[in-house]
Amino acid sequence: MTEFIPTERTQIHRLPKRGVYDREKVYSILDEGMVCHVGFVVDGKPVVIPTGYGRKGDTLYFHGSPASRMFQTLGKGVDVCITVTLVDGVVMARSAFHHSMNYRSVVIFGKASLLNDPDAKREALQAFTEHVAPGRWQEIRQPSEKELHSTIVLAMPLDEVSAKVRTGPPVDDEEDYALPVWAGVLPLELTPAAPVPDDRLPKETPVPDYVRAYSRQRT
Repeated sequence: MTEFIPTERTQIHRLPKRGVYDREKVYSILDEGMVCHVGFVVDGKPVVIPTGYGRKGDTLYFHGSPASRMFQTLGKGVDVCITVTLVDGVVMARSAFHHSMNYRSVVIFGKASLLNDPDAKREALQAFTEHVAPGRWQEIRQPSEKELHSTIVLAMPLDEVSAKVRTGPPVDDEEDYALPVWAGVLPLELTPAAPVPDDRLPKETPVPDYVRAYSRQRT
Protein backbone atom coordinates (compact mmCIF):
# COMPACT_ATOMS: atom_id res chain seq x y z
CA MET A 1 0.00 0.00 0.00
CA THR A 2 1.54 3.33 -1.08
CA GLU A 3 -0.51 5.53 1.25
CA PHE A 4 -1.61 5.44 4.86
CA ILE A 5 -5.38 5.37 5.27
CA PRO A 6 -6.41 8.34 7.43
CA THR A 7 -8.14 7.45 10.68
CA GLU A 8 -10.09 9.54 13.15
CA ARG A 9 -6.82 10.25 14.93
CA THR A 10 -4.57 10.86 11.91
CA GLN A 11 -6.88 12.80 9.59
CA ILE A 12 -5.56 16.37 9.26
CA HIS A 13 -8.41 18.80 9.96
CA ARG A 14 -6.52 22.03 10.61
CA LEU A 15 -5.14 23.16 7.21
CA PRO A 16 -5.86 19.79 5.55
CA LYS A 17 -3.90 20.74 2.41
CA ARG A 18 -0.75 20.28 4.49
CA GLY A 19 -1.63 16.69 5.30
CA VAL A 20 0.60 13.99 3.81
CA TYR A 21 -0.33 10.30 3.76
CA ASP A 22 2.10 9.07 1.13
CA ARG A 23 4.12 6.30 2.75
CA GLU A 24 7.39 7.12 0.97
CA LYS A 25 7.21 10.80 1.94
CA VAL A 26 6.33 9.96 5.54
CA TYR A 27 9.24 7.52 5.78
CA SER A 28 11.64 10.09 4.32
CA ILE A 29 10.79 12.40 7.23
CA LEU A 30 11.30 9.63 9.76
CA ASP A 31 14.61 8.64 8.16
CA GLU A 32 15.94 12.19 8.28
CA GLY A 33 14.94 12.80 11.88
CA MET A 34 16.97 11.68 14.87
CA VAL A 35 14.75 12.22 17.91
CA CYS A 36 11.14 11.26 18.48
CA HIS A 37 8.87 12.33 21.33
CA VAL A 38 6.93 9.50 22.93
CA GLY A 39 3.65 10.43 24.61
CA PHE A 40 1.73 8.10 26.94
CA VAL A 41 -0.24 8.11 30.18
CA VAL A 42 1.13 6.58 33.38
CA ASP A 43 -0.72 6.60 36.70
CA GLY A 44 -3.34 8.83 35.11
CA LYS A 45 -0.84 11.55 34.14
CA PRO A 46 0.44 12.43 30.66
CA VAL A 47 4.16 12.02 29.98
CA VAL A 48 6.20 12.92 26.89
CA ILE A 49 9.77 11.61 26.63
CA PRO A 50 12.31 12.37 23.86
CA THR A 51 14.35 9.41 22.64
CA GLY A 52 16.26 8.12 19.64
CA TYR A 53 14.77 5.66 17.21
CA GLY A 54 15.37 3.63 14.09
CA ARG A 55 13.13 2.37 11.30
CA LYS A 56 13.17 -0.79 9.27
CA GLY A 57 10.34 -1.38 6.85
CA ASP A 58 7.00 -0.65 8.48
CA THR A 59 8.30 -0.73 12.06
CA LEU A 60 9.84 1.89 14.32
CA TYR A 61 12.27 0.71 16.99
CA PHE A 62 13.53 2.33 20.17
CA HIS A 63 15.47 0.95 23.10
CA GLY A 64 16.43 1.70 26.66
CA SER A 65 17.08 0.41 30.16
CA PRO A 66 14.80 -2.11 31.90
CA ALA A 67 14.71 0.41 34.76
CA SER A 68 13.14 3.08 32.55
CA ARG A 69 9.57 3.98 33.52
CA MET A 70 8.77 4.66 29.88
CA PHE A 71 9.88 1.24 28.70
CA GLN A 72 8.23 -0.52 31.62
CA THR A 73 4.95 1.23 30.82
CA LEU A 74 5.05 0.89 27.04
CA GLY A 75 5.97 -2.76 27.34
CA LYS A 76 2.54 -3.36 28.87
CA GLY A 77 0.86 -2.41 25.60
CA VAL A 78 -0.56 1.00 26.53
CA ASP A 79 -1.66 3.49 23.88
CA VAL A 80 1.21 5.63 22.66
CA CYS A 81 1.61 8.66 20.41
CA ILE A 82 4.99 9.28 18.78
CA THR A 83 5.96 12.49 16.97
CA VAL A 84 8.95 13.50 14.85
CA THR A 85 9.47 17.09 13.70
CA LEU A 86 11.97 18.66 11.32
CA VAL A 87 12.21 22.47 11.18
CA ASP A 88 13.23 23.65 7.71
CA GLY A 89 12.98 27.40 8.11
CA VAL A 90 11.66 30.42 9.98
CA VAL A 91 8.90 32.14 8.03
CA MET A 92 9.02 35.89 8.68
CA ALA A 93 5.89 37.74 7.68
CA ARG A 94 5.09 41.43 7.71
CA SER A 95 2.77 40.97 10.67
CA ALA A 96 3.30 39.11 13.93
CA PHE A 97 0.14 37.10 13.32
CA HIS A 98 1.40 35.46 10.12
CA HIS A 99 4.86 34.45 11.29
CA SER A 100 5.33 30.70 11.00
CA MET A 101 7.82 27.91 10.35
CA ASN A 102 8.42 25.63 7.43
CA TYR A 103 8.39 22.13 8.86
CA ARG A 104 7.80 18.44 8.26
CA SER A 105 6.22 16.42 11.05
CA VAL A 106 4.95 12.89 11.55
CA VAL A 107 2.47 11.61 14.13
CA ILE A 108 2.14 7.89 14.91
CA PHE A 109 -0.53 6.22 17.04
CA GLY A 110 -0.60 2.64 18.28
CA LYS A 111 0.85 0.25 20.81
CA ALA A 112 4.48 -0.80 21.13
CA SER A 113 5.48 -4.39 21.80
CA LEU A 114 8.51 -5.91 23.51
CA LEU A 115 11.07 -7.79 21.46
CA ASN A 116 12.32 -10.80 23.41
CA ASP A 117 14.01 -12.84 20.71
CA PRO A 118 17.78 -12.07 20.74
CA ASP A 119 18.03 -12.12 16.94
CA ALA A 120 15.08 -9.74 16.60
CA LYS A 121 16.60 -7.43 19.21
CA ARG A 122 19.95 -7.48 17.44
CA GLU A 123 18.26 -6.66 14.12
CA ALA A 124 16.41 -3.76 15.74
CA LEU A 125 19.60 -2.39 17.29
CA GLN A 126 21.26 -2.61 13.90
CA ALA A 127 18.42 -0.56 12.43
CA PHE A 128 18.83 1.97 15.23
CA THR A 129 22.61 2.25 14.72
CA GLU A 130 22.32 2.51 10.94
CA HIS A 131 19.66 5.19 11.33
CA VAL A 132 22.11 7.35 13.28
CA ALA A 133 25.15 6.61 11.10
CA PRO A 134 24.72 4.40 8.01
CA GLY A 135 27.71 2.07 7.69
CA ARG A 136 28.58 2.11 11.40
CA TRP A 137 27.19 -1.31 12.35
CA GLN A 138 29.75 -3.27 10.35
CA GLU A 139 32.70 -1.51 11.98
CA ILE A 140 31.79 -1.54 15.65
CA ARG A 141 31.69 -4.32 18.23
CA GLN A 142 28.14 -5.55 18.18
CA PRO A 143 26.09 -6.19 21.36
CA SER A 144 27.07 -9.09 23.57
CA GLU A 145 24.51 -11.49 25.01
CA LYS A 146 24.79 -9.67 28.35
CA GLU A 147 24.21 -6.31 26.71
CA LEU A 148 21.21 -7.64 24.79
CA HIS A 149 19.76 -9.00 28.01
CA SER A 150 20.15 -5.64 29.76
CA THR A 151 18.48 -3.69 26.94
CA ILE A 152 14.75 -3.36 26.32
CA VAL A 153 13.77 -3.01 22.68
CA LEU A 154 10.30 -1.91 21.65
CA ALA A 155 8.74 -2.24 18.21
CA MET A 156 6.07 0.18 17.03
CA PRO A 157 4.09 -0.78 13.91
CA LEU A 158 3.70 2.04 11.42
CA ASP A 159 0.00 1.56 10.73
CA GLU A 160 -1.82 4.66 11.98
CA VAL A 161 0.39 7.46 10.67
CA SER A 162 0.16 10.86 9.02
CA ALA A 163 2.47 13.77 8.25
CA LYS A 164 1.97 17.50 8.07
CA VAL A 165 4.19 19.76 5.98
CA ARG A 166 4.49 23.51 5.47
CA THR A 167 6.62 24.99 2.72
CA GLY A 168 6.93 28.32 0.96
CA PRO A 169 6.96 32.04 1.77
CA PRO A 170 4.87 33.97 4.28
CA VAL A 171 1.23 34.67 3.46
CA ASP A 172 0.38 38.19 4.58
CA ASP A 173 -2.82 40.14 4.58
CA GLU A 174 -3.03 42.02 1.29
CA GLU A 175 -2.81 45.46 2.91
CA ASP A 176 0.39 44.46 4.74
CA TYR A 177 2.41 43.83 1.57
CA ALA A 178 3.02 47.58 1.35
CA LEU A 179 4.73 47.71 4.75
CA PRO A 180 8.49 48.52 4.63
CA VAL A 181 9.38 45.36 6.56
CA TRP A 182 11.66 42.54 5.39
CA ALA A 183 9.75 39.32 4.86
CA GLY A 184 10.76 35.89 3.66
CA VAL A 185 12.16 32.59 4.83
CA LEU A 186 15.31 31.93 6.84
CA PRO A 187 16.23 28.33 5.88
CA LEU A 188 17.53 26.06 8.63
CA GLU A 189 19.32 22.74 8.34
CA LEU A 190 21.36 20.35 10.45
CA THR A 191 25.00 20.75 9.39
CA PRO A 192 27.76 18.63 10.95
CA ALA A 193 30.98 20.27 12.09
CA ALA A 194 34.44 18.71 11.83
CA PRO A 195 34.69 15.33 13.62
CA VAL A 196 36.42 15.45 17.03
CA PRO A 197 38.45 12.26 17.70
CA ASP A 198 38.38 10.56 21.07
CA ASP A 199 41.45 11.38 23.19
CA ARG A 200 42.39 7.68 23.34
CA LEU A 201 42.04 7.09 19.61
CA PRO A 202 45.35 6.24 17.89
CA LYS A 203 46.34 9.22 15.77
CA GLU A 204 46.71 7.11 12.63
CA THR A 205 43.09 5.94 12.76
CA PRO A 206 41.35 7.33 9.66
CA VAL A 207 37.99 9.07 9.81
CA PRO A 208 35.42 6.85 8.07
CA ASP A 209 33.78 8.23 4.95
CA TYR A 210 30.34 8.03 6.56
CA VAL A 211 31.60 10.35 9.32
CA ARG A 212 33.56 12.71 7.07
CA ALA A 213 30.62 13.12 4.68
CA TYR A 214 27.87 12.79 7.31
CA SER A 215 24.42 13.98 6.28
CA ARG A 216 20.87 13.45 7.49
CA GLN A 217 19.66 13.55 3.91
CA ARG A 218 18.83 10.02 2.79
CA THR A 219 19.11 8.87 -0.80
